[in-house]
Amino acid sequence: MARRRSRRTFPRRNRLVSGLSLGVVVVEASERSGSLITARLALEQGREVYAVPGEVGLERTRGTHALIRRGARLVESGAQVIEDALPWRDARSSPPAASEAHAVPSSEASRVLEAFETAVEHVDRLIEQSGLPASRVLEALLELELAGRVIQHPGKLFARR
Repeated sequence: MARRRSRRTFPRRNRLVSGLSLGVVVVEASERSGSLITARLALEQGREVYAVPGEVGLERTRGTHALIRRGARLVESGAQVIEDALPWRDARSSPPAASEAHAVPSSEASRVLEAFETAVEHVDRLIEQSGLPASRVLEALLELELAGRVIQHPGKLFARR
């Protein structure tokens, strides 16, 4: 019974997933894949659809290749998706302005910078090491990120520049 219920909710769940996303990436999909349903829903919702090409002639890549033929953006790496969907997120693409890079950080931002014991730190560790409230550390990290002094990575990890 539970298995039938999950099959019925699959399209609804995928509509939510695609609706909450900037886009969807299809890696390997046969011609009758559920991934293609998600891709169709994403298009209906005005989201981007990306496809990673696979080996030609395999059943498990026919759906992906059909998406590419119909106009899905061909991508070969996560970096390409990020560059396309979030062009402002790649801090390496545009270095901070000279005035920003040399701006004097606030006293709280300086405390957060001093809390870095390694090249990359988790936000919880920075809160613990700096002795500041979480809200202040997050404000300071935003200030430092905008000034080009730190880079945020997935998982709330931060690296000094």
